[in-house]
Amino acid sequence: MGQAPSSRGERWRVRRFDSIDSTNRWLLDEARTGAPEGLVAVADHQTDGRGRRERTWTAPPGSSLLVSVLLRPVIDAASMHVLTMATALALRAAIADATGVTAGIKWPNDLVVGDRKLAGVLTEADVAANGEVLAVVIGVGCNVQWGDFPPELADHATACNLECGHLVDRAVILDAFLDQLGVILDDLGSVLDAYRSASATLGREVRVDLGTRWVEGFADDVDERGQLRITRDDGEREVVAVGDVVHLR
Repeated sequence: MGQAPSSRGERWRVRRFDSIDSTNRWLLDEARTGAPEGLVAVADHQTDGRGRRERTWTAPPGSSLLVSVLLRPVIDAASMHVLTMATALALRAAIADATGVTAGIKWPNDLVVGDRKLAGVLTEADVAANGEVLAVVIGVGCNVQWGDFPPELADHATACNLECGHLVDRAVILDAFLDQLGVILDDLGSVLDAYRSASATLGREVRVDLGTRWVEGFADDVDERGQLRITRDDGEREVVAVGDVVHLR
């Protein structure tokens, strides 16, 4: 059931849902009917939440911050990674402000504490036939208030309350996230250096699943296109645009 929209300052207009299939899907549909930049969808529960590479995001009602933001940037498709980076940085800062927990960013889009996933970011776009980016929707799923994780997640996931040791209000993180996102979007030129500083991947030995093969080596840097630069074990350099990273040590 949808609830009445509310506002946060002049930049964001928040629409809240008790339950929805996907906040990203709803916002993309709204974008295609002309919704303006700054529309935000927040849900207590998603029945068909999505992650990268067609994965699903599953969480009990009320346990996670589930929010998507509509942007209409003047940007080409190859540069959208900077918006994903900006969103990850904003969420990281919001979590630190609200809970005192400092997460790292696992390339390309996960927030982790140690090697346990705390949150993820999914960026999708409405792109015209000529390649023009008409709208960008960035979705965030953050584990906020969990009890015990199911066995299949227990070794790989964490939540804000489990890390800080007390109850956490999703609304506090949401407000801080929107405030931080507004600040960072106004200073995109600083995003790459900030992302490097917050990275949990750079400076580590990694294995990257590219779908058809694996790459192992040392994660050296992230370039201006958001690609991961790796020095392979054989000494050759490789640039990875899309893949799943495993931190080895």
